[in-house]
Amino acid sequence: MKRFKYKARNKDGGVVVGEVEAVNDITAAKLLRQKGLTIISINPKRELGFNFLKKYKEKVTSNDITNFTRQFATMINAGLPVTESLLILRNQSKGRFQAIIGEILSDVEGGHPLSSALAKHPRAFSKTYIALVKSGEVGGVLDRVLARLADNLERQQEFKGKVKSAMIYPVIIVFGMSAVAFIMLTFVVPKLTELYDQFDADLPITTKVLIALSTVMSKFWPFVLIGFAVLLYLFRLYHATKKGKKKIDQLILKVPLVGDLTKKVILTDLTRTLSLMVGSGVSILESLSISSEVVGNTVMSESLDDISTMVEKGFPVAYSFAKHTEAFPPILAQMISVGEETGKVDEVLEKVSHVFEVESDAKLKAITAAIEPLILIVLGVGVAFLVISIIMPIYNLTTQL
Repeated sequence: MKRFKYKARNKDGGVVVGEVEAVNDITAAKLLRQKGLTIISINPKRELGFNFLKKYKEKVTSNDITNFTRQFATMINAGLPVTESLLILRNQSKGRFQAIIGEILSDVEGGHPLSSALAKHPRAFSKTYIALVKSGEVGGVLDRVLARLADNLERQQEFKGKVKSAMIYPVIIVFGMSAVAFIMLTFVVPKLTELYDQFDADLPITTKVLIALSTVMSKFWPFVLIGFAVLLYLFRLYHATKKGKKKIDQLILKVPLVGDLTKKVILTDLTRTLSLMVGSGVSILESLSISSEVVGNTVMSESLDDISTMVEKGFPVAYSFAKHTEAFPPILAQMISVGEETGKVDEVLEKVSHVFEVESDAKLKAITAAIEPLILIVLGVGVAFLVISIIMPIYNLTTQL
């Protein structure tokens, strides 16, 4: 929603100035008239350029969507109408998400299906979410679909939380090491270099290397930072291209430990989502098509596109998955084959998802356990290098005096 500044007269003839929030100026004027005001002027409020922090703070998060879905499912299961449930949820929400729910409520009250109203907000609600809600509306089981969707989102949140928690420690250590190295090379080593020059000391090769790096950093550090920013920008531009994203995604999957973990995480999310969609009445073809658009890796996305094409031509789902071993492990095709034979594809996919989740947890623990000693080794080598490069010349100087 947008904010509008208005100037109006009240019933007593007094001038009133204020702000109102609405979808457009027509709706804003209607709201003011309902309050008994006679409008003199109404104009959209200009957003300041530095207001991006507020917008970021009001950004709709996955946690917002998860809480919304759980509360919405509870209300629908309790027998509340969709409009009344949305009204309660709008009043409970804040910021940008409150405005989104308000727009959804307006569309539903205007006769639009809930799925169509949600589809107008693709940044908040994914295609998978919208397809599931649509299937619930068509099948008359919206309450059940929302409940399963809420369960699925909560499991995703929990799993993503585990991954993020495990990565916090290594990221902090690496950032700290980089900051210390930058400070040492830029501000500390140049002071020591002056001391070495005064005594005309004979310096070891490691000290010469350190001084050379320090000279570059102390004299050209703004250009180094600008160069790093330019490289990062060029990388983002390359990643934004179809060819670049595919190449980077291929490299990520080939990185030892990290690539395998990334693949397991994607497979966990993919199989869980497919299970939910198939179990909620979405056709397997549509489920594959939607999954190919929302999966986070280009290699798997293209494989799912090809699998969707093969299924559309009449090939079994398991056979289609078996043809893409570069993206999907053989166990997935084997389990889907069992599901096709028994007519319980959704249940089988849910069990496979649990298997991938357990494997992901194990990989995550292994990587976390390997990173800690690796960081200690790198720190030890760094400290040893600094000791040899800085302390040894000073020691030699003191022994010569």
